[in-house]
Amino acid sequence: MPAVAVSQVSKRLGAHPALTDVSLEVSPGDAIVIVGPSGCGKTTLLRLIAGLEVPDAGTVSAHGARVAEPFHNLVPPHERGLGLVFQDLALWPHLTAGENLGFVLGSAHVPRAGRASRVQRALDLMRIGQLGGRYPHQLSGGEQQRVALARALVAQPKVLLLDEPFSSLDPELRATLRTELAQLRRELQVTMIYVTHDRDDAAALADTVVEMRAGRIVSIAPQRERK
Repeated sequence: MPAVAVSQVSKRLGAHPALTDVSLEVSPGDAIVIVGPSGCGKTTLLRLIAGLEVPDAGTVSAHGARVAEPFHNLVPPHERGLGLVFQDLALWPHLTAGENLGFVLGSAHVPRAGRASRVQRALDLMRIGQLGGRYPHQLSGGEQQRVALARALVAQPKVLLLDEPFSSLDPELRATLRTELAQLRRELQVTMIYVTHDRDDAAALADTVVEMRAGRIVSIAPQRERK
């Protein structure tokens, strides 16, 4: 049973066809990296899987259950078992790092008594356990990235979705976080769908590379075929 299945999905953004007849299956535990130039539909596909957009045609399923059909979400984003890291991170500036994670647990209806320990474990996992009381503006770019990843992981999602999360970082820090993410995914055995235009990301993270052009998938290949 696929962790995520997208079947013959099309989506227009205004007059622009963002996706055309896209189909993709992601097996549990796989790391899929979607590559392609800006504007090719990568982020739109990720947002459809997350439930932040609805398809104009086709269906989206997660863990064997249909979660979206044309013009309608059948399952809201917070009930899909997904963790999402946005390109701009989207940390809530008025909340501390710990409160950012706690808000996610509240939305997931995790009992209040267990939230503090879950938050601390997630922060420790990303090596920022001492930063839970700081606000986003008090953190470096790399620390903000770690908070965003911890927030995506705190609810223990089955699938992790990442939209170019390291694009704003310098090459050295980007390489460090990329390596840590690859190790973390293997340790947690979480399914990952990672969107990027950077081939180095694909080389470091992917089991399978999906290439998109002009709203369509043009190739799907195991990473070993690209080495």
